[in-house]
Amino acid sequence: MANSPPSYWDYLGLDQLLNLQQGLDANEDGQLADELNFIVVHQCFELWFKLILRHIRLARDHLAAPEVPEEHIPMVVHNLDRTNTILNLAVSQFKVMETMTPQGFLDFRDKLVPSSGFQSFQMREIEILLGLEQKDRDALGLPDPLEQFRKLDSSSSPSAKLAQKRIEAVSLEKTLKGAIDDWLARTPIQGSLPSDTSDEQAVDEFIQDYLEAVERHGESQIQRFVNAQLMTKEQAAPRFSAARQSALEFLNANDIEDSKERADAKRIRAALLFIESYRELPLLAWPRTLIDKIVELEELLVLWRTRHARMVERVIGRRVGTGGSAGVDYLDRTTQYRIFKELWSIRTLLLPSQHIPALKNPNFYGFAL
Repeated sequence: MANSPPSYWDYLGLDQLLNLQQGLDANEDGQLADELNFIVVHQCFELWFKLILRHIRLARDHLAAPEVPEEHIPMVVHNLDRTNTILNLAVSQFKVMETMTPQGFLDFRDKLVPSSGFQSFQMREIEILLGLEQKDRDALGLPDPLEQFRKLDSSSSPSAKLAQKRIEAVSLEKTLKGAIDDWLARTPIQGSLPSDTSDEQAVDEFIQDYLEAVERHGESQIQRFVNAQLMTKEQAAPRFSAARQSALEFLNANDIEDSKERADAKRIRAALLFIESYRELPLLAWPRTLIDKIVELEELLVLWRTRHARMVERVIGRRVGTGGSAGVDYLDRTTQYRIFKELWSIRTLLLPSQHIPALKNPNFYGFAL
């Protein structure tokens, strides 16, 4: 007999999918509606995380190429845009969790001990794949995911073994941040490429020209405050002087000790500033959109973490977490994570278009005819 055509439920595997909400009791008969709600929402999160990981890797792979054709940048933007759309939906998904009353959650919460949301290896994968480093966790006194997963009893839990394997594997991958840094480092600055013999001089001149523009803009702002009688010149001048010094330190990457790493970071930061400052140029329009999508992605992650913390506080207050963590206090600390720090910092330095230095080699950034 010929194979019958696939049905909707066959294609989606609904017979298996709809039997995965039974919880630890392996039986939905008598299961509290709140527990089913909890399981379904978290399973949805994990399905979204799976799709997010696919699109982050696709974006990373395009940017990690030794040379990135201009026509590939819209593909990267597309992958990031879908990721951000999913994260927006995931943030709103907490509304479903908040239909659960505190008492309703407490009626089954003890079943979760000692499991914890920290054991979502897909969320840990997302963090690591994006570029979150252990030193960022250490700075906030937060645990190393790999060590936490190693503590799980993989001999009795296939899922624990899978978690260890996945975290170990993703830790060896190129991160999205690493790929973006490599891509930014190749950005032509005032028409100069890294391979040009005079590139270092061109980057230094761009930074110097920009800092001088920052100073001129600062002087105009000081006068504006004085004219508005908000403060005297003596009060305003130190603030703008400190801002210029901060810009100088950042653009010259003086916060980095290693000379090679400092030179790389200097060019990356100058490239970011260049893209943001001359964003209307045809050659820079898609790169600027890509940068905006990365910033949006991290903003949405912060919003997701914040929304998670507030949902937990609303439902169970500041109890100890089911996995033994500090509960809401732990979740609040994770909202301080920043992976793409330079992309955020550069916004402090941007000037109005009429104040930015004159563009050199403008033909370099136009469309070829």
